[in-house]
Amino acid sequence: MPNKGRGTLVRSSDAPERATLLELLFDVAYVAALALSSVRLAGNLTPVGALQLLVLLMAIWWTWSITALLTDFYNPERLPIQAMIAGKMLGTILLAAAVPHAFTEIGVVFAGAYVVMHVGRGIVLMAVLRGHTAQIRATRFLFWFVISGFFWIGGIFADDGVRLGLWAVAITIDYVAAGFRYPTPRIGRVPVAQYNKASKHLGERYQQFVILALGDLLLVPTLRLGNNEFTVGRVGAFTLALVTTLLLWQIYVFRADAFLQSALRGAARATRWAPYTHLLMVLGVVCSAAGFDLVIARPEGTTPGGWIYVIFGGPMLFLIGRTIFEYVVFHTLSRSRLVWVAVLPLVGLTTVNLPPVLVTAVSSATLLGVVVSDALHTWRKTSGRAAGS
Repeated sequence: MPNKGRGTLVRSSDAPERATLLELLFDVAYVAALALSSVRLAGNLTPVGALQLLVLLMAIWWTWSITALLTDFYNPERLPIQAMIAGKMLGTILLAAAVPHAFTEIGVVFAGAYVVMHVGRGIVLMAVLRGHTAQIRATRFLFWFVISGFFWIGGIFADDGVRLGLWAVAITIDYVAAGFRYPTPRIGRVPVAQYNKASKHLGERYQQFVILALGDLLLVPTLRLGNNEFTVGRVGAFTLALVTTLLLWQIYVFRADAFLQSALRGAARATRWAPYTHLLMVLGVVCSAAGFDLVIARPEGTTPGGWIYVIFGGPMLFLIGRTIFEYVVFHTLSRSRLVWVAVLPLVGLTTVNLPPVLVTAVSSATLLGVVVSDALHTWRKTSGRAAGS
């Protein structure tokens, strides 16, 4: 009887595929995390600042991704799982609040929250799943998060440069361990069959997060515009932020229905690659939002090179992530997408003498080219089928 009760923690094949309200509430915590990440990047647009943000954002994203796996493998309607989601919500808020000063004494909050969330989840799962085969899965995750935790905690006591190195090692361990299916002494790796159990629920969770992330491209520019005098340049840049958001959304949802169905058929491959490809897309959104934050603050004058990097680099990262994931799902590379990935930085180089607001206009126009290219591809495919019938 005890084992039966614990077994119900594992999501059944006939469980509802829609996200629970608590899962959606959990996502809301990431609104602040992404916005503060964009603002931090805009305020510290240096190579070291970019590397620091990369490590922080990878940790924030990994927390969401692991939680999405948690609610896809386990039943989010059960109280222990709901308690873990609520705890992770608190931890995510602490991560977000610590982002602006994570490489000061506040670093203890960021690293501490991250380690407690992941190690704590593993300990709780091992306790509530005692005697059930699913406990082995929790053991694998816990083993690797404990190892990376030593580096996270060690970074707290180091200065900025060493801390960045230790935390980079820690997050690399987390990502690489997952990529190799958490190989653990005596119990081996996570079976591929468990990745095949991924449901429509997980695919929709990633889609929901991308939509939420795109909101960062609206929130950050809105806050910046609200704190400055309304001018033609600022309103123009703000309008371009909205246009860019819609274009990135259109790029993401291109062939969305076929995308989801194919992902379900090749669930193991898609599930293992989704966190990495979507990380690139999230990074792209954060960079783009940082770019608009800078441009709305000063839409005229010369455009620093660092600004051009984020204005064009953001869309390029998003497009790379979407293109790779499309390859993972469909096993084909879109030639037009590859061309546009190469075009974006080349176009960016031609804008060095333009004022910031016009640089964003050129970036948006390039994204429009991607969307038009996708539309033409769909039209040709549809016309070909019609002619064939």
